[in-house]
Amino acid sequence: MTIRKLFIANRAEIALRIARTARRMGIDTVVPWHAKDRHGPALKAADETIELHGEPPVSAWLDGPALIRAAIASGCDAIHPGYGFLSENAGFARAVAQAGLTFVGPPAEVIELMGDKITARQFAQKHQVPVTPSADEADDPQHFAERAAAIGFPLLIKGAAGGGGKGMQIVREAAALPQAIAIARAESQRYFGDGRLLAERFVEQPRHIEVQVFGDSHGQLIHLGERECSIQRRFQKLIEESPAPTLSPELRERICGAAVRLASAAGYVNAGTVECIVAPDGAFYFLEMNTRLQVEHPVTEMVTGLDLVEWQLRVAQGERLPLKQDEVRWHGSAIECRVLAEDADAGFVPDTGQVLLLGEPQGPGIRFDNGVTQGARVSADFDSMLAKLIAHGATRALTIARLREALQDTLMLGVTLNTDFLGRVLAHPAFQAGATDTGFLERHKAELRPRDWTDEERQALLAVAGATSQDSHASALPEVFAAMGAWRN
Repeated sequence: MTIRKLFIANRAEIALRIARTARRMGIDTVVPWHAKDRHGPALKAADETIELHGEPPVSAWLDGPALIRAAIASGCDAIHPGYGFLSENAGFARAVAQAGLTFVGPPAEVIELMGDKITARQFAQKHQVPVTPSADEADDPQHFAERAAAIGFPLLIKGAAGGGGKGMQIVREAAALPQAIAIARAESQRYFGDGRLLAERFVEQPRHIEVQVFGDSHGQLIHLGERECSIQRRFQKLIEESPAPTLSPELRERICGAAVRLASAAGYVNAGTVECIVAPDGAFYFLEMNTRLQVEHPVTEMVTGLDLVEWQLRVAQGERLPLKQDEVRWHGSAIECRVLAEDADAGFVPDTGQVLLLGEPQGPGIRFDNGVTQGARVSADFDSMLAKLIAHGATRALTIARLREALQDTLMLGVTLNTDFLGRVLAHPAFQAGATDTGFLERHKAELRPRDWTDEERQALLAVAGATSQDSHASALPEVFAAMGAWRN
């Protein structure tokens, strides 16, 4: 079948990202919007828009039946879920198919299989993909704590249906285990409506490595390389890159091979990501599979020169994958930073406000996937990620240099961004050497704090400020900027 009109069941930068590719392919798009989110750039890129209703606003994108009705009413023949929201909801995927629409993603039964951490781990073990020692609460709920402790500390307690770091607790001693179980259960129930738990051995100083896989309905499945996602705060990624630095060719081949083996055995179709952790000794363990497009897919696009959304749409139409495994080529290095509305130096506290002035970075090898416009209001109704800044270069050193400069050129007056913090991470010698793991930010937090100015430096800055804020300087500026003063940036 041919997709002629696509309903994008998502918002902000991902909706814009999908709409751009669809337009290039000659596919019309419909993008929904909520009153609290009516000024996004995706709406301008869409052929049609449709208003959604719900309070809180995020509920509008979680109302599967309403989204399907909107897609049908607007004459769409396919739905792309993007990522987040209902993208990994098997019930939604099944309902889309039952409504006679094409779901741009894997079959519902595959989402069910890989979406549950317990069944996914069991499936991985069956197909010789290594997993860490674990205890499933459902096997014997009454003695779950004892069986978890028997694995040995440190432990990771997490929800069976969880993701994105929600409902996860690290436990380092037996005395803390009961409370950790209670917290993990409550968070899992709150975020996923499922309080089932899993305990597994926590690997100290692990690297988070994931593999982009792609399958079609004709039985072909390949990988498009790996990504390193170790720079995280609260189990949520901040910086991702491809290829993973300091990963040996032999280990890369084993990890990517295991990912393809797992996805092939599951009968996987469309885009997916097999995530694993790599211990300091080089051992790797299956973590989970994300049955959707990832936030960090642009780094794979940058190093392969491929459009993964185009591949998704072509596979959904029943086409074969455009390339075979031995035809995939990788070039240079790519790194992505998640640009968040938050104060990283105050404990990553989210920020809100109106975007009074927006300055987007440009330059060779720079890509800025932005989800807001000047004048828009950033609220607490949605996730704090506003944009993604990606750089590509022939070498990792060149990529880092380009990305640091682009972060300095990223301006969003009226909302606090984490761009300065990201720049300090990129400048850190350990990051530049590729010595990263999921504990990087915590271990180096003292070194990643903003520098303290000396009294002499403060006096010098005040002198410069006084010299540059004279009327003669302000009068040369457009009136609106002159009123803001020379320190507007």
